[in-house]
Formats: sequence, C-alpha cells, structure tokens
Amino acid sequence: MSMQRRTFLSLLALPAVAQLLQSCGDEAADEPSSTPTAPTVPADGAGHSSLKGSAPLVATTPDDALAGSAAINAFSADLYERLVAADPTANVVFSPASIALALAMTSAGAKGATLQEMNTVLHITEPGTIHRSMNALGTALQTLNQVRDNTAEGGTGTSEVQLSIANSLWGQSGLAFEQAFLDLLSAEYDAGLELVDYATDPEAARAAINEWVAQQTNDRIPELLVEGTITPDARLTLVNAIYLKANWATTFDAEQTTDQPFATPAGDVSAAMMHASADFGYAAGQGWQAVDLPYVFGGLSFTAALVEADAPLPSADEVFAALAGRPVQLSFPRFDIETSVELSRVLEAMGMPTAFSGAADFSGMTNAADLTIGAVVHQANITVDEEGTEAAAATAVVMVETAAPEPQEPIVLTFDRPFTFWLRDRGSGTVLFAGRVADPGSTRS
Repeated sequence: MSMQRRTFLSLLALPAVAQLLQSCGDEAADEPSSTPTAPTVPADGAGHSSLKGSAPLVATTPDDALAGSAAINAFSADLYERLVAADPTANVVFSPASIALALAMTSAGAKGATLQEMNTVLHITEPGTIHRSMNALGTALQTLNQVRDNTAEGGTGTSEVQLSIANSLWGQSGLAFEQAFLDLLSAEYDAGLELVDYATDPEAARAAINEWVAQQTNDRIPELLVEGTITPDARLTLVNAIYLKANWATTFDAEQTTDQPFATPAGDVSAAMMHASADFGYAAGQGWQAVDLPYVFGGLSFTAALVEADAPLPSADEVFAALAGRPVQLSFPRFDIETSVELSRVLEAMGMPTAFSGAADFSGMTNAADLTIGAVVHQANITVDEEGTEAAAATAVVMVETAAPEPQEPIVLTFDRPFTFWLRDRGSGTVLFAGRVADPGSTRS
C-alpha cells in the first residue's frame, strides 16, 4: 500500500569526523522491522525518550580509518570550492568531518540511485566498509584528548586538547524503524534513537535537538535549527556534533599582539595581529605559501595558506605533504568567525539530487513511511587567539632526523590578506575544520 511521502531531517556536527556509508538497507529489506513501539528507557523529562539498537559499538584498528579520512578530505575540497564561490568576499568555516558523518549515517538507510549518488558525492570508493572506517576514524580522533598540569614542570595553568564527537537520531514516536538500520548506527556510530513527536509538537522536538547540540558543543551552537526548520511532516533527524578546544604547542605572547592593516576584498581593516618567531612547518609553491601551527601533544595542527590572486589554490594534501620545518617570523591575525548554511541545493548540484526528490529511496530506515531529505543544515564556528583554538560544528540533514642543516634565514610570513585554513588530525590527515578568513575583524555574533 503506497504511503504519503514524508520529509525527514538529518543533523550532523564535527571535529570531526566523517562516517560514510554503504547501505545496510540491502540487508534490511529482507528483515522485519522490530523497533519497539514503546521506549526502553523512561522519558527523561525533556519531552522525549530513548531507544538504541541492540548492537554494541564495534572495536576497530587505526588502519580501518584510512578510507574514511580520504573520503572526508576529497569531499572537503569539493564543498570548500562551492561555499567560497557562493560569496567570494565572506568568511567561511565548516566541518567536512561533521557533514560527512551525518550524511554517512543517512546513507546507511539509502538504496538504489539514492545511495549511489550519495557515495559519489561523499567520495566513498569502498561502500562495503565505509561505516567501519568512519567508526575507526571517530575512535582514533577521540584518543587525542589529553590534559597536562603545567605547574608540575614549573609552568602555569594547564595544556589540553578536548575533542568530542557525538551522534544521535531523533525519530517520530510510534514509527517503526528498521532494526538493521538502528543496529548499524549503534555499532558504528554509537548513535541512539531519541523519540519525539514531530507530528503534534514540532517545536518541542526542535528544542530537544537544539538542547542536545548545545550540550555537545559547549554552548557554541545553541540553536542549530531555527524556528520553522522542523515541521509536522518531519519523521527523522540524524545529528552529529563536534567540539574542539586545544592549546598551541607554543603560545603567542599576547603583549606582542598589535593592530595592523589587513587587506579585505572591501578594503583595508585593522586586525589584531599576533607575532611569533620559531621553527614551524613551512611550505611554498607556485603562487602560495603555507605555515603549520601544531597544538599541544602533537596530534592536531592548524595549517594556513596564503595564495596570490591569480594562483590556483593548492590541495590540502599537496600543502600537508610539502611542509618542512623552517624558522619563520610569523604574523597571524586573531579571528572569531561563524558560518550557518543550508546545504540542500549545494549537495544537489554536487551530484545527489535524488535524495531530495520524490524518487528518494530511504527504505533502509523504515518501510512505514516514504522519506526524503527536506533540509541539510550546517553551522560551524572557530575562535583562534594567542592561546589556541576553540571550535564547534553541527549538521542537520531535515542528514609526516637528518644531519643538522645549515642555519637558514627565517621566512617572513605575514597573513595580512585573505587566507585559507585547514585544522587536521596529523595521524590520519583528516580535515576536521576548513575555511577562509576574508576579514578577521568581522566576528561571529
């Protein structure tokens, strides 16, 4: 019996980190849906209750993460190009890991042309193992968390890396979801199902999702979904949230920060320019220079590239591979930027229109309703100052010793015009956050 097509929303956040797909739907199609009609966990008082697939989180190895990392970075390059082209003069920050993770979870319930298009856009070349790869990547990234008490070594304060990645599902209470779908997301994404009632109280569902995202991002994203995003015909929202806070391995001296001109597309503005002279990773190519700033403990780094007006932007992998230690006299602006964007039209143009159309096949999620993606909402922000970096992201889809070298003259590198940046995990190379700073004086609200 044909069902009225229902729109579903899926949300995703980052550092982190993508987790993509092969549909469990091909297996699930022959299995009966066994979602309990009542929650297995009592209502928590916040207007919703919880369910979870019966499969525990699967253990992985670091090697499992390679395919997921490669897919995220390729997807990042494609999306960066389109976001910058949409407004060449604006600041841009996004989390390719977060967006890829959310879409990967979503693809777990897709079939046919819908799934094939999503795999292509997400650069998934190994669909049979992609979910396991995303699981491994998320696990590896979260092992980067460390805290050190500097007073024990005669210093001051603490040095830390906080990186958290969380996933969740928000489904319509009473709607039967495929057990294979729930088990896959539980086993590979550690995602449980929160039951809400979109049909009769969409605003309460929106508030519950926003509250969860705010908690996961340390309140840096208090309202991912604005009023009107969740409507009574929503049936499922897939959410990923990423939060990052990390100190530089070598902090900038705040007393040396000075106001200096920065050439924005609209003219010069005054920027708070930080200064440091040290050995940094440095790379240069035709029309571009880049510097790599490591965070404490060596697992994460922030790479920024200055590109001449008529030169092509090098790929992130090209920049990372060319980095080598050099003395650098660096001038770099503090900045605090944010981007909020609805990605449906962009993703359609990138090659996955079926997921947003009436021909979408998400029957791997449920056979009790016909689903299509109604919206893909992404928000990310990043603050860079003398101490380090704090960043958050969320998405809603409504889915590298030799003999001592001769002394070298220091490279003088001043970031006084628009630049591109990538914040990455050095181990896997995964880009967690990326963007462009066009005007460091224009801060997020």
